[in-house]
Amino acid sequence: MVQLDRPAPSAASIRRWRQYLADERAEASVYRDLASHRTGEEREILLALAEAEGRHEQHWLALLGENAGRSRRPDLQTRALGLLARRFGSVFVLALAQRAEARSPYESDRDATEAMAADERIHEEVVRGLAARGRARLSGTFRAAVFGANDGLVSNLSLVLGISASGVSNHVVLLTGLAGLLAGAMSMGAGEYVSVRSQRELLEAATPATDTHIVLPQLDLDANELALVYRARGMEVAEAEAHAAEVLGRPDPDLGDAPALAESDESDDGVDEHEAIGTGLGAAVSSFCFFGSGAVIPVLPYLVGLSGLTAVVVAAVLVGLSLLATGATVGLLSGASPLRRGLRQLVIGYAAAAVTYLLGLLLGTG
Repeated sequence: MVQLDRPAPSAASIRRWRQYLADERAEASVYRDLASHRTGEEREILLALAEAEGRHEQHWLALLGENAGRSRRPDLQTRALGLLARRFGSVFVLALAQRAEARSPYESDRDATEAMAADERIHEEVVRGLAARGRARLSGTFRAAVFGANDGLVSNLSLVLGISASGVSNHVVLLTGLAGLLAGAMSMGAGEYVSVRSQRELLEAATPATDTHIVLPQLDLDANELALVYRARGMEVAEAEAHAAEVLGRPDPDLGDAPALAESDESDDGVDEHEAIGTGLGAAVSSFCFFGSGAVIPVLPYLVGLSGLTAVVVAAVLVGLSLLATGATVGLLSGASPLRRGLRQLVIGYAAAAVTYLLGLLLGTG
């Protein structure tokens, strides 16, 4: 509750409260926009988050009273988040919303209630849970795409710089870069296809049969071999025997324990493990295309006729910008700092390229 006998607020406090008010209104709008792209439970959760932000809005309105004045513009990050939510409503927006909730200043602001600070912490976890579903669905193909793009950028930059440093002609560097692009893209695509197909086959081999429950009525009640099924799945002997006896003691055991025998292959957040891995063809195509798109960037300066140190510098700059972009994208999806992830990608990529360039210099002068 807002205290009625509190002293007149300072101009700085009024400005801060107005900003909080604008941000709360914008965040509520973001959740409503996200809900418009969802159905069922996710839609209800997002609308409940919008309602909670509305309660926070009322707190600042009560504090401001007649000082509320005209509505201020929300901060830049919240405005950008709202624009993305209206246009896309994707997992990227949920990841950004998660970061926005984590930045809440209410824990250190004496004008915000403890309940409001607690709400923001809980909101972060709620949005994290919603974003986790989308991240899991993206993880298979997205993993192949990110790895493909980064491998193309780093490996072909290293190849081009190493060959260029050895002193060969511009034509040889260009051909080498294009050969590296094609060979790497084919290798990445084939490797991803085999990897994902193998992983899916292992999952399928470990998934319980869906029709085993139909033989339950014919089992020997005294032998009770159903207990072996539960023991094989990790139950203790006594627990497995008790559960098997309970199942076999039901009037219609062939119907009563179907879910227990044919366990779902979905994770706790409702995402199918096969879906999270992705398909072999999808991963292969994604990896091929993204490796190619990454590997062509170091070659671009040579394609347009640049040579020597100029081509090396331009290639390094273009690849650096691309590494920053891919790292920032991973950071956004993971809810981490985009800048930190981007810089990490940049340092790793440049380190690999620098080593290859130095080796090229050594070989060229040998």
